[in-house]
Amino acid sequence: MLTRIDIKSRSLRSYFVSWFLKRQFKPKLLDPDFDPIRFRKALDRDMGRRSNARDVAVEQIVHNDVRGEWNTPVNTESRRVILYCHGGGYLFGSPLSYRSFTTRLAEAADARVFVLDYRLAPEHPFPAAADDVIAAYRWLLETTQAQDIILAGDSAGAGLSLSLLVQIREADLPMPSAAILMSPYADLNTTGASLDANAVTCAMFSGDSIRRAAATYLSGADALDPRASPLYADYAGFPPLLIYVSDSEVLRDDGLRVADKAAAAGVPTQLQVWRGQPHVWPLFVPQLPEASRALKEMADFCRKH
Repeated sequence: MLTRIDIKSRSLRSYFVSWFLKRQFKPKLLDPDFDPIRFRKALDRDMGRRSNARDVAVEQIVHNDVRGEWNTPVNTESRRVILYCHGGGYLFGSPLSYRSFTTRLAEAADARVFVLDYRLAPEHPFPAAADDVIAAYRWLLETTQAQDIILAGDSAGAGLSLSLLVQIREADLPMPSAAILMSPYADLNTTGASLDANAVTCAMFSGDSIRRAAATYLSGADALDPRASPLYADYAGFPPLLIYVSDSEVLRDDGLRVADKAAAAGVPTQLQVWRGQPHVWPLFVPQLPEASRALKEMADFCRKH
């Protein structure tokens, strides 16, 4: 069953953030000499300076092939665990650059959040990230019941969360209780019409930058492999999904098609389509009121499931 909600309102801060991203962020990804390794270092430096939730402890973890960090509310007694996969086109992003958001998610949802530090391309192309996420899930199952685990991710991380659901079913492992997907990057075959239709309106990406990221991560692998492009997977048996997309982003159609496919497979699916927001706008909490609203909704969704 598909429940679609269209959010038409938009704050002045959203207009400003989109304007800023179009001028400061988007051109860097369009540069013919774009260097993902150098870019990820700059992103860690800049985003790592943002404030974290005050009463959330951060603990870095290395366990065999699993790397990441726990974001744990200081006084929590909840068994709830969120496995979070960050975005960045499989090329950049890290637990450090996402810590401002993930600590707030942990606080709002009263949950321990494990932020996976999966391997990135070009050094580690597909299936490295897919291998890392299933290893992390198996590790969590050693100490946590599947019904206490919720998956969450944005952009490539949302695609990776869907990839994990595919792998969980193939391995006959117990499913998590639910998944939250923000602007999922689910089709590395790059067939969505919005890649070009929204190339101007998208605050962060163009169709060309999305195609380049896909080619870099795949490194010659089959784009139709469901572990890379979970849009082409069978969704039967997946847990309830909460999906956020912006109507102006280039990845809009990935999210819309994932929602349609999940609903057609009988998966309870809530799709929210927001007007004019930048890609994965919930990350801009607490600056954007739209981000604060989405964060509260995600926390409620986690408590419900």
